[in-house]
Amino acid sequence: MAKRRARGEGSLRKRSDGRWEGRYTVGRDEATGKLLYRNVLAKTQAECKAKLREAIRNTAQEAPTPKHVKSTPKETAAPVQRFTVAEWLRTWFELYSKPNLRETTQEQYTNFLEKHLIPNIGDIPLEKLTSLRLQKLYQDLRTSGRVVQNQKAGPGLSAKTVRNIHMLLHSALDQAVREDLIKKNPTDGCSAPKPEKKEMKVIQPEQIGNYLQAAAERNVLPMFYLELTSGLRRGELLALLWTDLDIEKHTISVNKSVRCRQGELKVSTPKTRHSIRTVVIPQQAVELLIQEHDRHPDNPYMFPSPVTGNMYHPDTAGRIHKRILEDCGMEHVRFHDLRHTFATLALQNGVDIKTLSSMLGHYSSGFTLDTYTHVTDKMQQEAAEKMGNFMEMTF
Repeated sequence: MAKRRARGEGSLRKRSDGRWEGRYTVGRDEATGKLLYRNVLAKTQAECKAKLREAIRNTAQEAPTPKHVKSTPKETAAPVQRFTVAEWLRTWFELYSKPNLRETTQEQYTNFLEKHLIPNIGDIPLEKLTSLRLQKLYQDLRTSGRVVQNQKAGPGLSAKTVRNIHMLLHSALDQAVREDLIKKNPTDGCSAPKPEKKEMKVIQPEQIGNYLQAAAERNVLPMFYLELTSGLRRGELLALLWTDLDIEKHTISVNKSVRCRQGELKVSTPKTRHSIRTVVIPQQAVELLIQEHDRHPDNPYMFPSPVTGNMYHPDTAGRIHKRILEDCGMEHVRFHDLRHTFATLALQNGVDIKTLSSMLGHYSSGFTLDTYTHVTDKMQQEAAEKMGNFMEMTF
């Protein structure tokens, strides 16, 4: 018989007869307090999910009529489906959320559910969950919510993580409102913490030459030159194939990304649909990429590891970047800050925000503006000074 799915992944299973079974709760036995279950059957997993979703919406447990009141058709209680918070969150994740998420986001949501939400509020009846209880949860997560302790990070979760948990809850409880399981969404009355803006570190223009010289000495100049002239995410950069380069048009096709999961390299589509893009690169970058390919003409990867012949492991690329910084005697900046360096230099050299947003694969120009406020503020000051000087000359 097929094994049941792991806890937190819903109540679907494949039976020994080949059919799929979905189980769901319809309340509790008043005498024993045990949960009552019903099931649906289907030939395929997709059909079973659809039947289960419909059953949750339509099947209900009738509220008992008091003994001293005669039952009439008008007095019959309206059907109502009752869940604990844990039961609903797992049902919502399996049926509504998980099918639309990338694997990495599925893992993140599972972590939020099983480590932070269900252990803290899972036993609460869904209709009894309040904004006050959620606000207390957010505060507890901020002060002492870290499951795996990290001395550098402290005992609490970051504001960004708690806000992401809040957004997950908001989506799950919105669906509960649409299914008439609760009257209103308790997250609407909560105040989620605002993400803390960290000071962005970049390589200064006067340091770029030394950085690239150190990269050349380590025989990795093409990879890091391309990074500083395109702003690709690390996974996008390392997943490039030689066929992604259009030599005549001077473009790179960004359509995949590599990441490490459980010790294995996995290639998938980029972060969002906006991340699938074509980026124009300088002629110098094209020439360096041709030279790089001439060193391993039979390898399909743009930047194969000299050790494995496969793609570079993201951590390995990060370590090379760190050694380059050490060779230059430069202050440490993350590999991702090379992307910030590209964006900052592009803005300072007159690239308009819409073009830059497209090159970075952002979902909107507004997001790019918010991310690089430190640059655009300075540009506005310079623009104001130029306009002031112009007006002085004309008046």
